[in-house]
Amino acid sequence: MINIALFGPPGAGKGTQSEALIKAFNLHYISTGDLLRRELSAGSKLGLEAKSIISAGGLVPDEIIVQIIENTITEHPEANGFLFDGFPRTYIQCYILEGLMNKLNTSLSCLISLEVDEEESVARLLKRGITSGRTDDNETVILNRLREYHEKTLPVLQFYKDKGIYRAVNGGNSVEKVCDDVRAAVKDEIHKYPINIVIFGYPGSGRGSQGKALAKHFELEYLATGPMLDAEIARQTPVGKKIQELYESGALVSDEIVVPLIEQKLEQSKDVRGFIFKGFPRTLVQSYILDGLLRKRGTNITRIIDIEVSTLELIKRLDARSKTDTCMPYDSTTAKIVQRLQEHESKTVPVIEKYAQIHGVTKVDGSGTFEEVFARLASILDKTVWIS
Repeated sequence: MINIALFGPPGAGKGTQSEALIKAFNLHYISTGDLLRRELSAGSKLGLEAKSIISAGGLVPDEIIVQIIENTITEHPEANGFLFDGFPRTYIQCYILEGLMNKLNTSLSCLISLEVDEEESVARLLKRGITSGRTDDNETVILNRLREYHEKTLPVLQFYKDKGIYRAVNGGNSVEKVCDDVRAAVKDEIHKYPINIVIFGYPGSGRGSQGKALAKHFELEYLATGPMLDAEIARQTPVGKKIQELYESGALVSDEIVVPLIEQKLEQSKDVRGFIFKGFPRTLVQSYILDGLLRKRGTNITRIIDIEVSTLELIKRLDARSKTDTCMPYDSTTAKIVQRLQEHESKTVPVIEKYAQIHGVTKVDGSGTFEEVFARLASILDKTVWIS
């Protein structure tokens, strides 16, 4: 997740640049003014509290604003990140945002400041007043707004300069040049974040073959528990012998065996751009383990995909595979195939449901040829900010 705060004095062009960023990077726009008006219109609990304060001539407190922002973020797990416009406005709100981001296990990636001198700002706003008919775009009001911006907002910029995430863009250039510079700044931030894709799907959905192909296409590391376990079996290590016994009985391999192998793989692949995980996590416990493993590396899950295939088609595919040289021990009989499908239903589907609430899960039709399914998956990842 990438979170951007867009700043600039009145007339800097934040509205124009916000629209471009939202479209280019699938960010969700957060304007405190817009959010507050929505709550007031909806008559929500927070909206009613704000309305009573406004009616009494007061300013809506940060306590209400931060709750509205938090609700908005948690309501949009499908977003690649969030674009903040108008928040934080004060030094105190910087700390409020820091605390909120920490609570949501994320952070503000950078603050982009559109820098325009006062003379240019005044000229732009006066011109806007003529063309738009806005009564607040007169010289007296404009100068007051600029004074307030410098008094309250410049300390915010210094706060993020001290954190090392301040990015300045010359807002006096053409709209196209400013847009290019802002996008370049965002892309620089994006490439600092590792990419972690988790692919789910019932046994027989093609998640393994598709995961390998996607990893190669997007230059990611394919991390699947199956090959790692098979390597242990091939070497006939003590762990490999235990794995062999579990395979033959149709049971899942324990976390005590899987997790050290995954951790070792992550440690060996520090310099890779990112990972595609297949076969892990399979259970709710493993989902928490993966979150912990990634958090230890200073990263988290980027996108979750669930490949959907009908039950009848799954059984056909697994049965067909059981009659080939690629037959796996756990696919050797119909009973074992059914057992694996049932285990996915009882143990892995709850994981997908959990992630759907937290991160959002992209469902992909897994029917058709390999090329057709790959095209669907690649199209989704192409639209993901982390890949573009």
